[in-house]
Amino acid sequence: MPIHYDTIAAPGLLGTLQELRLPLDTLRWAPQWPAALLRRRAAVPRTVMLLPGFGAGTGSMQPLALYLRALGHRVHHWGLGRNSGDVPALLSALQLRVLALAHDAGSPVDLVGWSLGGYLAREAARDGPDSVRGVVTLGSPVIGGPRFTAVAPWYRAQGHDLAALEAGVAARFDTPLRVPVTAVYSKRDGVVAWQACIDRWSPQVRHVEVRETHLGLGVAPRVLAVVADALQAH
Repeated sequence: MPIHYDTIAAPGLLGTLQELRLPLDTLRWAPQWPAALLRRRAAVPRTVMLLPGFGAGTGSMQPLALYLRALGHRVHHWGLGRNSGDVPALLSALQLRVLALAHDAGSPVDLVGWSLGGYLAREAARDGPDSVRGVVTLGSPVIGGPRFTAVAPWYRAQGHDLAALEAGVAARFDTPLRVPVTAVYSKRDGVVAWQACIDRWSPQVRHVEVRETHLGLGVAPRVLAVVADALQAH
């Protein structure tokens, strides 16, 4: 699948430093919290699995977990500890966990992933569409692998060939996504280039732009509302 990345670049230092605005953003969110907290419970509760981003663990997903549980959803963490960035190993383990959760629930489940967790959620759904109702990604790089992210230097330092990783990501598109995906992205993202979050090849993907930093995507009231709406729409 030919993809042209000439106009995409990983966030620079200034972009990454904007992630430090998170405390100020919490003040900006203040008027939005009442509507978020007083939202009606879900008409149809879903079984949801949450997947953290690179280097993060389940604690990073706890605000989202509390919010979705308050709406009546059955929320589960992925159970794989800290996201190590080892996509092949994590994806293999995740597929088994998604299959088991869907079996226990008696129906397909929804996956919500932040950053790399969202990429893993998409690929688990691609490989096992019968077990997944839908996917929500938050600032997730779906093209280029780590190339267009602030963690690209870490992958290089670990000896990874970024060109090979990029080619592997592109090859995955040969198997179409068969479940609906809601992709949340932000042009203020200082960790993942927002263009890398756009999937122009999968008709099942709906993109939603927000105005948050990467670190704010898991806690901003606007994003929480998008996740809640997506779970009901899947």
